[in-house]
Amino acid sequence: MSKVNKITNGVMLNAYPDSIGKNLSDTVSMLQMPEFKDAFSLFYVLPTFFNSDLDRGFSVIDYNLNKDLVSETDLKALEKLNIQLKFDIVLNHLSVASPQFKDLLKHGDQSKYKDFFINWNEFWKGNGVLGVDGVIVPNEEFLSKLFMRKSGLPILKVRFPDGTEKPYWNTFYQQITYNKITDSDLKSIKELSTNQASLICEKVNNAIDRNEDFNNINFEDSNKFKEAVLSIIEQNRSYLGQMDVNAKSPLVWDFYEETLKKVSGFGCSILRLDAFAYLHKEIGQTNFFNKPGTWDYLERINQIAQKNDLTLLPEIHAEYGLHLHDEVANKGYQIYDFFLPGLTIHTIENSSNRALLTWAKEIISKGYKTVNMLGCHDGIPVLDLKGKEVKGVYNKGLLEDDEIEAVMNKIMERGGRVKNLYDPSGNKISYYQVNATFFSALGESEKKLLLARAIQMFMPGIPQVWYLDIFAGENDYEAADKGGSAGHKEINRTNLTMQEIEDGLKKNIVKNQLEIIRLRNTSKAFSGTVIINDTPDNELDIRWENGVDFAQLKANLQTHMFTITYSENKISKISKF
Repeated sequence: MSKVNKITNGVMLNAYPDSIGKNLSDTVSMLQMPEFKDAFSLFYVLPTFFNSDLDRGFSVIDYNLNKDLVSETDLKALEKLNIQLKFDIVLNHLSVASPQFKDLLKHGDQSKYKDFFINWNEFWKGNGVLGVDGVIVPNEEFLSKLFMRKSGLPILKVRFPDGTEKPYWNTFYQQITYNKITDSDLKSIKELSTNQASLICEKVNNAIDRNEDFNNINFEDSNKFKEAVLSIIEQNRSYLGQMDVNAKSPLVWDFYEETLKKVSGFGCSILRLDAFAYLHKEIGQTNFFNKPGTWDYLERINQIAQKNDLTLLPEIHAEYGLHLHDEVANKGYQIYDFFLPGLTIHTIENSSNRALLTWAKEIISKGYKTVNMLGCHDGIPVLDLKGKEVKGVYNKGLLEDDEIEAVMNKIMERGGRVKNLYDPSGNKISYYQVNATFFSALGESEKKLLLARAIQMFMPGIPQVWYLDIFAGENDYEAADKGGSAGHKEINRTNLTMQEIEDGLKKNIVKNQLEIIRLRNTSKAFSGTVIINDTPDNELDIRWENGVDFAQLKANLQTHMFTITYSENKISKISKF
């Protein structure tokens, strides 16, 4: 794919390849509609673009095109529309089904990829106590520091061909499936009769259906074969999981080199580094943004990115008071504005501009290069807004704890679901994010949603727009209930049919959003200077200027009414909403 000049100002669509219709070609068809002309300059395609098997794309098998959803024709069509692409590389982990991990499972210690992943016991050897389950529990001084994304130790025990089980580092999702057995699976037990084999299979398969402990099965006259049967059951299990890679392995860096070259070839301009803060691991550290190790890895990745004409966007969730966003920005990287979603809800629900403008002025004064959003494939961040004690000094957050709690409670009252964080003992320590569509989070008020969109379009940074928000999508409780352990996320991932797109384009909330998005994407004013004018707390006045071009938002946060005045071919125009 050929590259054009990098976009620094345009609006970015955000969707899965199959969020619209059945595959990426349907999204391309939508973008070719006259209603979407000049609305977007960028498209963040989520990682089911690649081959993956879990966590809706973030458990990557390999970085080849998922041909069920994506074609080379789609990429050429997007290029013709002058739409540049943003992709993910999931730095911290790969799927159990990746070629590397499958090779490890097949060949064990003889595998080329023996050190590609992190054997938990080898990592902690000499720094913990081996439990009865064969897993080392790190010494308390180390365990207490670990930053966890789920309860319990972050491991997945996998079984090798020789029958041994080894724990591998698994920060995020995992799933173990016990597959039903047949008589042929028991052929290695020579003394077993046909009738005995059939009885064993029946009892085992019933236990699988009922999720019962295999150790409690009474095999009657075949109990003497129980140990052999249990071994076969375990050997027959299958896995889904996101296995942490070992960044100390040269093969991992060879893989990164290969992958960045590959995604650049697909037309990628911006590369989001998913979960990069978990990549560097060291005994005695939190293993979340270890310093200086994480910086060293980030610089190493950036050198590879520069060779492939890629701009990096490190993805990091952390409390505002920790000031990690400031550190990342000072290193010259773009940063994700995870603060804007919660601030926008707080601003609209409380008719107060103070917290929002505090953040906007920081972006401007410090020259941050941001990508912002309202809704997204994940949740609405709340932890990010908090203050944090650092080296005995408390750094204030963008909101006070009670204000954050109020935002969270308001979203949950309106049907939101929650994702929690845990300490090493498995105790919940805080709400990480709240999952809801942004429309439902705002009480399904079209006036509030339109005002939120206007605020986003006038904030500094590249605005990223979740496809479902354009169409005022509501919380999908049925999908959330069916989604299993990660079901809370499905509340905001409803796929839209092409008919729903056509019907939506007749609605004012959709047409008005696209009008504001198009202005943001095309007006030269937004490549200039942003000015925050003084107003009472319940108003906003944000103006962009670039020579003779300008665009100005004036909003009443109590009535949710606003006007946008702008120049077009040196003629002033006004839109009232």
